[in-house]
Amino acid sequence: MLAESLSPYLLAWITGAIVLAGLIHGALGFGFPFVATPLIAMASDMRTAVFAVLVPTIVAVVVNIVMTGSLRPALARFWMMPLYAIVGSFAGTTLFVMAPEIPYALLLAFTIIVYLNLDRLGLGDLPLVRRHERAFAPLSGLAAGFFEGTANVAAPPLIIFYLALGLAPAVLVQALNLCFLVGKIIQFSVLSTRGGITLTQWTTTLPLAAVAAGAFFIGLRVRHRIDAQTFRAWVKRFLLAIALVLLGQYTYSLFA
Repeated sequence: MLAESLSPYLLAWITGAIVLAGLIHGALGFGFPFVATPLIAMASDMRTAVFAVLVPTIVAVVVNIVMTGSLRPALARFWMMPLYAIVGSFAGTTLFVMAPEIPYALLLAFTIIVYLNLDRLGLGDLPLVRRHERAFAPLSGLAAGFFEGTANVAAPPLIIFYLALGLAPAVLVQALNLCFLVGKIIQFSVLSTRGGITLTQWTTTLPLAAVAAGAFFIGLRVRHRIDAQTFRAWVKRFLLAIALVLLGQYTYSLFA
């Protein structure tokens, strides 16, 4: 059992990380694994973090999809994005194995900062993307998968693409979580069949999934109280937070 294998202090830390991640995922519609995984890894190790976070992430994503509204608009328009992301993830993972020394996280952080500065200068709407959505969709999906396979962060390319299209918050959230759900189900399958994690072991994380769902609903109440403009501002701030964390991780790795 997860609770029996961890110290009370570590279990409390993991639970707190899950609560914080659930609140943010509820308020923004995304961000659960990005918040929870590094926090848990700080106090344990990456394998424990991935194991503890995966089922709660799937639960948060599914609840998010159900509570955000109809999935049909996002599914009809962006059903191909998870397929692009899968291809990109395969390519990114392959490249990472062949050349792990390349600073992928630094490249992603640089991409985010460039976009946010374009937005600050009033150029962030990217009308070219709106006019050629079908051309940029594969690029965005492939980039998301690529950075998932190299830097373990898939959301920023998708967020930038969806913000450039001017999507309503509900459609943006549904489109993001559609990709997240497919990716996490694949990750769950791989860890179950090749990672040596049994169904019994997965069930020990169900209490954490319940905590994640509870925190998500609290965060969702915040999302329901903000307008579209405020939502976009919060999303961009979260992108900046991702870039700063990636830069911090890269800097730390230079001196570790």
